[in-house]
Amino acid sequence: MELTDVEVTELGARGYFTRPVFLGDVAALAARADALARAESGVLHAAGIRRGAERTLDSRVRGDLIGWIEPEPGTGLGVLREHFSQLGHALSSAAYLGLGRFDLQLACYPGGGARYARHFDAFPGQSNRRATAIWYANPGWVPEHGGVLRLYPEDSAPVDVAPVLDTLVVFLSERIEHEVLPAHASRLALTAWYYGRDAG
Repeated sequence: MELTDVEVTELGARGYFTRPVFLGDVAALAARADALARAESGVLHAAGIRRGAERTLDSRVRGDLIGWIEPEPGTGLGVLREHFSQLGHALSSAAYLGLGRFDLQLACYPGGGARYARHFDAFPGQSNRRATAIWYANPGWVPEHGGVLRLYPEDSAPVDVAPVLDTLVVFLSERIEHEVLPAHASRLALTAWYYGRDAG
């Protein structure tokens, strides 16, 4: 996998880029089926909010259900994970991000106005997340479903990304503040967080 010149330029200049097709139709539907099966199996749990040393639940701030995943190779989600791995190598070689390991999380917003308030995924100066990549698993999405990802690039107007099946968005974790607007239908996403090579 390689990044296009436009993607590299956008990541450097604006802090993010989007790709409308990441896996292709067949692989995307297979990954969606795996993700949906996990979400419906009851293994996900309510996401917490960290305030200092404490982690609390507050659905007014964050209403998604989450689970860390390590999918088997060759499965629908396994193919997605391999693409995320290749993406990390491409980000390191083309955008010089120096990435190492990554974690993969499945998130389900169950509808009913579930949201995630505006936040950063990392803060400058910490040896933690360097890049965030989100893949969406929502066929048949329409604007009335809500759940749009809103990015807040530096020195420009907010940008909305619809959570349409097989859409990928990549952004710099320390640089792009973002939020998930209220979702009025079930919304699935897989997020890969990439760490620097010096991260533990």
